[in-house]
Amino acid sequence: MKELSKEERFYKILEYTYTIIGSFLTAAAVVFFATPAKIANGGVSGIAVLLHYTIGVDVGITILILSIPLFFVAIKIFGKEYGIKSLMGTFLFSFFTIILTRYFGDRGIIDYSHYVSYLLSAIFGGILFGAGLGFVLKGGANTGGTDIIAQILAKYTPISLGSALVVTDGMIVLFSAFIFGIESAMYAVITIYITGVGIDKILLGLNSFNSKTLYIISDKNDILKKVILDELDHGGTVLQAKGLYTGDNRPVLMTVIKNNKIGRLTNEIKNADKDAFVIVQETYQVMGEGFTPITKAAWNSKHT
Repeated sequence: MKELSKEERFYKILEYTYTIIGSFLTAAAVVFFATPAKIANGGVSGIAVLLHYTIGVDVGITILILSIPLFFVAIKIFGKEYGIKSLMGTFLFSFFTIILTRYFGDRGIIDYSHYVSYLLSAIFGGILFGAGLGFVLKGGANTGGTDIIAQILAKYTPISLGSALVVTDGMIVLFSAFIFGIESAMYAVITIYITGVGIDKILLGLNSFNSKTLYIISDKNDILKKVILDELDHGGTVLQAKGLYTGDNRPVLMTVIKNNKIGRLTNEIKNADKDAFVIVQETYQVMGEGFTPITKAAWNSKHT
């Protein structure tokens, strides 16, 4: 067996850490918000909530039982290592759900005598679900059930993983409308939407929105290049451009800067050239030297 490098070992540990954290967050969403508010927001957890209130079975145990058959599908499509981590994710999800339920019960952590509490559960449950599932999926695993179906859809179709989960969970929400009522189903839709957004945000990088891309047009490029390279320890690219009005050739400096250095760079630009023209754009994800290693990003893309 090939020995893993130091970097590969680090990311292996990170993947399992993501799975543990994500499983806990997802379980917390089920116990603290979904179950007490009767929100069946899809997945095996949604089915478990439905069964809990119809025949009285334990939510955590139901999640585990319903997930087992899909492991065979996961192993066949994504490989043995994926299956092992998926098994880990499901057991942890079930374990944390059972433990939290034993400790907190099925009444949640907020007062449901207030009608607004159901809306709060839909919102904050969705946030926890999205963050939890995002971490688990970022670790190359899942929490079982319809997550596997969604990953298959994302693998073989153009839709994103978050959108695939919305599709697979729709049928469960329809059933919840018949059991809990239309209002409960509408709250579940809110939770699913927030969950899908949260998953995509986590999967696109934990460092999302920590950087800005700057396009700088200035007559003092030599000074600004020195600031970017030597003082800020960042790189950049010189783009060849032409003024629309004048037709003159005007090189444009493009650089990606972390948020904690933006203030310093803009001050340097102001000091060097008060007539400079600067465009600052939000940068969703940066891969490469100085940011998220491209090897890590490429590995994650194979599993999402």
